[in-house]
Amino acid sequence: MDRIGELEELRNALRGSSVYRNKQHIASVSSLFAAFSASFGIRNGDDAAVIPHGDGFLLLAAEGITEALVRRDPRLAGRCAVQANINDIYAMGGRPLAMVDVIGAPDDATAAEICRGMQENALRYNVPVVGGHVLRTEREASVAVAVLGRAQRCITSFDAKPGDRLLFVRRRNGIWLSDMGFWNGTLPEDDEGLLPHLELLPQCAQQGLVLSGKDVSMAGISGTALMLAESSRVGVSLDLDRIMPPTGVPLAAWLMAFLSYGFLLAVHPSRQAQTMNLFLNAGLYVAEIGAFHLERRAWLSRGSDSSVLWDFVQEPFAGGGA
Repeated sequence: MDRIGELEELRNALRGSSVYRNKQHIASVSSLFAAFSASFGIRNGDDAAVIPHGDGFLLLAAEGITEALVRRDPRLAGRCAVQANINDIYAMGGRPLAMVDVIGAPDDATAAEICRGMQENALRYNVPVVGGHVLRTEREASVAVAVLGRAQRCITSFDAKPGDRLLFVRRRNGIWLSDMGFWNGTLPEDDEGLLPHLELLPQCAQQGLVLSGKDVSMAGISGTALMLAESSRVGVSLDLDRIMPPTGVPLAAWLMAFLSYGFLLAVHPSRQAQTMNLFLNAGLYVAEIGAFHLERRAWLSRGSDSSVLWDFVQEPFAGGGA
């Protein structure tokens, strides 16, 4: 197969994936709340809602965990619920303050496993679970967590500009859980650097190095780049020659993988070297994997060849930035 054929095959795999379809469902919900949210001056599309407060901002976010993961491994689901929320706050340039949960379980043993996982990561990240709600379900278990944070300056989903470079940051160590499409880069043996690595995001915000970015969510690197571009009302190109999956991870799977520590940052070329050095000096992996453009499309590129992954004018992705 030639290079154009490979790009088209990859494009079709991404567009037809369940993780992309799940993100598209957001558009119908966000459209219902758009006018309501705008009346309060709060925009939909960020990793956390930004609420002006005092000399800074309160950040409020919530994450639910997929039914399949809760059913398969309730303890891991509890850990993921905490982790996803904490990443959302740090992705905004903030620091988490406290969390509350909503747990549904058919029995006490399942509820206990979910809580055990939540407690483990709450201790790792030093963010308390201060309350919540528990309900008894007939069959399926569920878990969702909400988090409150605070920021002095924010990294938003709305401020990527044409000409900005797209940087990808992750921790170097990790384990690929192929059946879940999950790169676990927060292994217990690396806990010493866990909070210092997250603290680099508020540093980027406070130093004015990064104005726009997102946590790599369940739609992976590619889907998160789409959401960032869509919310900022720009286009984005992904250079596949610069996206290097870990050994043993296929490129398509890597582009859709959820990362326990992974961030996409839109950075002006004049601030790129300083931003990259901040993460490199902390022992993290950082690479320029694309750029933002005026034309509101997303491209997959390899060398001089490219394929349109999404046209935001013709079709919303998650509906951000409307």
